[in-house]
Amino acid sequence: MIRVEQLMSNEKCKPVQYTTAHRQRGVVLFVALIMLMVMTLIGVTGMQNSSMEEKMVHNVRDSDLSFQAAEAALREAETSLQVAVLKEFDGSNTGLYQPATRGNPPLWEVSSTWTATGSQSYTGSLAYLSARPQYIIEELPPVPDPKGSVAADEPLPETRVYRVTARGVGGTDKAITILQAAFKR
Repeated sequence: MIRVEQLMSNEKCKPVQYTTAHRQRGVVLFVALIMLMVMTLIGVTGMQNSSMEEKMVHNVRDSDLSFQAAEAALREAETSLQVAVLKEFDGSNTGLYQPATRGNPPLWEVSSTWTATGSQSYTGSLAYLSARPQYIIEELPPVPDPKGSVAADEPLPETRVYRVTARGVGGTDKAITILQAAFKR
C-alpha cells in the first residue's frame, strides 16, 4: 500500500497544459472565413465585369449593324442615280429633294424625312435590324466641270452633283447611323 500511496502522491494534479495547435483552432476557422469572403468578393466582381463586357459587345454589334444597314442603303441610292433619266427632284417623288434653304435645318436632321412617305426604303434584305434602312437624295446646284472646254467663246459645261444621305438602324432603335456621300453625274 505504501507503494500505491507513493504513486498517488507523486502524481499530484498537475495543471493541464495545451499545446500551441490546440489554442489556434478558433483562429484557423476565422482565417478560413475571411479567405472565403475574399474569394466570394473576387467572384462577384468578376461576374459584374463579365456582365458589363457582354453589354459592351452587344452595343458594338448593334452599332456595326446600323452602319452596315446605312452603307447598303447608300450604295442602293448611288446605283439609282446611274440610270439614264432621273425623276424630278421637286418633292413629288419620294426621297428626291432640293437641298434645304438657308435658315432651315438640313433634311437629314428633320425627323419627318425618315418616314415611309419622306424617304426611300432599302429594297434588299438585311437580317437582325429593327427597321429598314432608308435614304434620301438631294440635287445640289450644278457646278462647272473643270475638264470642260477651254475655248473662249464656249461656257464651261455643268456637272450635276447629288448628296445622298442614308440612315440605318441596328438591332435596337438606339443604334442609328447616318452616312452621306456626294455623287457626281
